[in-house]
Amino acid sequence: MSSYKYRLILPLSLIILIVLASLGAILGPLFKDFYLEGMNDRIAKESLVIAYHIEDIELNETEVLQNTVIELAERLDIRITIIDAEGEALAESTGNLEDQDNRLSRPEIQEVIKNGAAGRSVRVSNTVNEELLYYAIPLEDNGEVKGYLRLSLAMDELNSVYQSIWTLLIVSFFLAFVIIVLLTTKITNQMVKPVEEARRVSNELAKGNFQARTFDVSDYRTGELNRSINVLAENLQQITNTYEIQQERLETLIENMGSGLILINTKGDITLVNRSCKDIFDENTDQWKNNLYYKVIKHKYVNKFIQEIFLSEKRTRRQIKIPVGIYFRHVDVHGAPIIGHDEKLKGIVLVFHDVTELKKLEQARKDFVANVSHELKTPVTSLKGFTETLLDGAMNDEKLRKKFLTIIANESERLEGLISDLLELSKIEGDHFQLNWQKVNIESLVADVLLILNDKAIVKKMRIETKILGDTWVEADPHRLKQVLINLIVNAIAYTPEEGVITIRVKEQAETVLMEVEDTGIGINKKEIPRIFERFYRVERARSRNSGGTGLGLAIVKHLAEAHGAKLSVDSDIGRGTVFRLVILKEKKESKSM
Repeated sequence: MSSYKYRLILPLSLIILIVLASLGAILGPLFKDFYLEGMNDRIAKESLVIAYHIEDIELNETEVLQNTVIELAERLDIRITIIDAEGEALAESTGNLEDQDNRLSRPEIQEVIKNGAAGRSVRVSNTVNEELLYYAIPLEDNGEVKGYLRLSLAMDELNSVYQSIWTLLIVSFFLAFVIIVLLTTKITNQMVKPVEEARRVSNELAKGNFQARTFDVSDYRTGELNRSINVLAENLQQITNTYEIQQERLETLIENMGSGLILINTKGDITLVNRSCKDIFDENTDQWKNNLYYKVIKHKYVNKFIQEIFLSEKRTRRQIKIPVGIYFRHVDVHGAPIIGHDEKLKGIVLVFHDVTELKKLEQARKDFVANVSHELKTPVTSLKGFTETLLDGAMNDEKLRKKFLTIIANESERLEGLISDLLELSKIEGDHFQLNWQKVNIESLVADVLLILNDKAIVKKMRIETKILGDTWVEADPHRLKQVLINLIVNAIAYTPEEGVITIRVKEQAETVLMEVEDTGIGINKKEIPRIFERFYRVERARSRNSGGTGLGLAIVKHLAEAHGAKLSVDSDIGRGTVFRLVILKEKKESKSM
């Protein structure tokens, strides 16, 4: 606002200064001439009075003349000088008659001599060294000039008046300047301030502050402008809020989508990479941003896929295997070019769908069908073979008949167990499966299980040891937890050679109870541990089938452990044995059922 004020003050001040200076230049001489004319009238009248008083005094009566001059000068407040015809001063009201120059050369005396009438001049006196107004008239006797009467008045009063005029003009200028500043301030506040406020709000809007508003909307000259700016600010704020909400939703969607997303510009720099890429590539992909893709992505097939899209500028899809540790992650990659409105390539977008689990499920389905077919085929084939043998005449041999019927009974029991486990597993995996929660003492549960399985251990001359420490009460389904314990111990008996040792440990912890089933069996290869809970997966198929198992026991254990919210883990060494650990909460959480 100050710049607008100065733009008004400077021209107005200059105009006032010029006007007042012009007035001073015009009025000064006018006042001087007017005042000087008055002084001339006064001095002319006083000269006649003085001439009248000294006309009877002879010029040679210098003492009388001097006293008369002094007296008249004091009364009239004027300087009086009597000069003879030769120019010598005969009387001087100042009393200074010594070292006087000849007065005939003075301008006023010369004018009297020349014109025979009064003479005037304004000059600096050599005697008193100040500016004076001189007036001289001739002193005549019978028409003959016998001398001159000269009067003089100081010009101080005239100069003082002249200076007062200029002082008045200067004071007027400063008063006018103050008034101009006050008026200009008021004008700028009324006219420029609303414009300045509008400019301020416009600058804030340009900076992105769409909450800025102008509140000076009452002035009829700028009110409409300010109202329009406020409407513009509100519209911009609404547009910005809508954009920010959409941007936030888009960012949330991108960050939380299950698929990996990468944007690459035409220079090859990665401009966007979402959170899912961390899991897919098993790397800190945040560091990929603003880097060339081929410098941060270490997978050659992915880089080759990116180059193919840049070259073809067409949508492309491919399945790629990405190594993660000792495994591979199967990824379905969709790539597409980003084409702008000008039909020019702006970059490419890549979407990574992790289909590893789908691959596993597909393989599990194939394995399940093959395993079920194989597991069912074996007992059915045995049943059919021995039945046909009996029908062909073996029934007449009592010894063979008994042997074959025993085999048929065992295979039927095995087939029944397989079908029962399949139905049980299907039930556990069902959406409506519920646990019967109640307080269970694991120590008592272990004792009940050992009564059931003790005969199996005796057949293989095994020793089963138990170690119980602390309070072993938990909240669980006793039937299902007993089923877990039976399957783990049966598995240990099946894969432990004769005269082996099985150790069952139950230990109270802070909020959980730890159960361990350890054997001295054949052990499991580290690579096979992740698969032992799959249906029909066997470490040693021939030996496992001879053990009488269905291949579904550990799969049932896994699902029941998950239903209880328990943590199941396995440690094993080839030739030394295996330890199954189950950590179960003492008190169930709200969502323990499947």
